[in-house]
Amino acid sequence: MSKVTFITPEGERFTIENVDGQRIREIALEHEVPGIVGECGGNCMCATCHVYVAEEDLPRLPPMSAEEDAMLDNTAAERRPNSRLGCQIRMTPELDGLTLYVPDRQL
Repeated sequence: MSKVTFITPEGERFTIENVDGQRIREIALEHEVPGIVGECGGNCMCATCHVYVAEEDLPRLPPMSAEEDAMLDNTAAERRPNSRLGCQIRMTPELDGLTLYVPDRQL
């Protein structure tokens, strides 16, 4: 019964519960989190599900693949050390309470 919180650039918070097994991209789109586009359908080909992971949560995430790392070079918003693609993060009980910041733009 994990939950994830998205925080928009305007400070609006979206906390979504019961998300185990879903990818961040899917959760954001299903719950209409503003600022997450997810154009490519979750195939790690567009970088429009870019999020910034709260610094304290970074160690809990699985390692980034080379494909995700390369795609993050194409984000519309600034790439940061805590940048990840939502299509590449699947929620698990270990990620319960994950906090993500939505960039100011995806396109």
